[in-house]
Amino acid sequence: MPWYVLITKPKCEKKVEANLSKIGVKSYCPTRIERRQWSDRIKKVEIPLLPSMILVELLENERDIVFQVPGSLRYLFWMGKPAIVSDQEIEILNEIESDQVNFVKVEKLQEGNEIDIENLGSESKKGVIKKISGNQCWVTLKNLGYTIKFNI
Repeated sequence: MPWYVLITKPKCEKKVEANLSKIGVKSYCPTRIERRQWSDRIKKVEIPLLPSMILVELLENERDIVFQVPGSLRYLFWMGKPAIVSDQEIEILNEIESDQVNFVKVEKLQEGNEIDIENLGSESKKGVIKKISGNQCWVTLKNLGYTIKFNI
């Protein structure tokens, strides 16, 4: 079954994921831990890697079931068709989430180059460098059309 990208209302990703699982839809909302500071404390907060998006695994004819859940807006389209995320990109997101990977190790970084993203499992994971600024690198995952920022 393919993975589709579902757009949600802002800040509703986790609620939509929980409600989808209640109705039997397999969904995935990759998250990362971020430290936030308030005037009186510092707290670790779980933030979605893909803001206002979750991934759902459904058959083509079952895609409308997600709209029964409050907070679901629409599907992401890429080149006139619903965006389908490959299992390889799901693995990348899963491993980024579990390992808290925050770097890419390559010899030379240039915008537009396709690179292997190391430390993300045994298979070759590829992304395209979109932008480099100082010690940060933005890598686009091809089928998802989404960019992830790494510290290098």
